[in-house]
Amino acid sequence: MESDRTPTAHVPLDHRHCRRLLAGSSVGRVVYTVGALPAVLPVRYRLGRDGSVLLRAAARSELVRAVSGALVAFEAGEVDEADGAGWSVTVLGRADVSADGAHRDDPAPPGARPAGQVSIRIRPELVTGRLLPDVPA
Repeated sequence: MESDRTPTAHVPLDHRHCRRLLAGSSVGRVVYTVGALPAVLPVRYRLGRDGSVLLRAAARSELVRAVSGALVAFEAGEVDEADGAGWSVTVLGRADVSADGAHRDDPAPPGARPAGQVSIRIRPELVTGRLLPDVPA
């Protein structure tokens, strides 16, 4: 039996709604380039007071080498496996790397940070989001 519901278009979200969704999640994906090729890495993150995306990485990692001072994308979202409904938010901005805890939203003092870890802050320049409609069965 077919549903008479038709899928609705993706619904764009305002900046405030995007921030609220990002603040309520903790895993996303950083999109950057390595040798002019796209790379995507899942990461744990949190949202700073100014809307920046904050994460940590190994100081000598490919991620840190690739994103320091670069324009990167960050995406987080959730999709319900049962009906396909969910959301997606993308942040575009420059990434700053700090080894000394200079990011004011970094809760750990420099001595409390795991050895060899640095902080990465993605400062939002463009934030977009969409609600994903459910998919009729």
